[in-house]
Amino acid sequence: MIGKKNIIFGFLYLVATAALGPYMVINKLPDEQGAMLEKQKDVGRLQSLKTNNFEEELEPLTPEQIAKANTDGILALNKLANVRADIGFTRTAHAHGNLESVLNVIAGLALCFIAVAKIFKQIISWLFILGAILHSGSIYLSSFGFAWAFTILQAGVGPWLILAGLLLIGIAAIIGFRGEFVRD
Repeated sequence: MIGKKNIIFGFLYLVATAALGPYMVINKLPDEQGAMLEKQKDVGRLQSLKTNNFEEELEPLTPEQIAKANTDGILALNKLANVRADIGFTRTAHAHGNLESVLNVIAGLALCFIAVAKIFKQIISWLFILGAILHSGSIYLSSFGFAWAFTILQAGVGPWLILAGLLLIGIAAIIGFRGEFVRD
């Protein structure tokens, strides 16, 4: 059964990518909340200064004090943006990994009902597995700081392999779909 490896890979990969959800809640969201509070404090101060004609406690601020307040606000906004970008990358790995895991399970099951040449089925099977690894796998590793994985991701090979797998499994289904399990 050629699709068996896709089913096994899909379920095991789903465990790894689904685990990113609790990981983000425990490790990433507190960083975002802290950055949000810091931004609120620093930008709120700037808003208050502007509303009060750049006076604080009825004393006018010097240009240096205004510049420092602006710098604090800008840095707080930048910190929040950086934290959100990091979380966004992890969310992307989580979502795409889950999708590509399920695609592998579905493709593996579909291959069990398709009667075409073994080599054709093997190509389809490996396209789905390699596509998931090179796409969401690269995002996953990149979100943990592996720069080389981001280089693989930028090559864009993974999504194309998955699309090729989808096209070929569609063609294979047209040619040889049977309503029952097929022996390879």
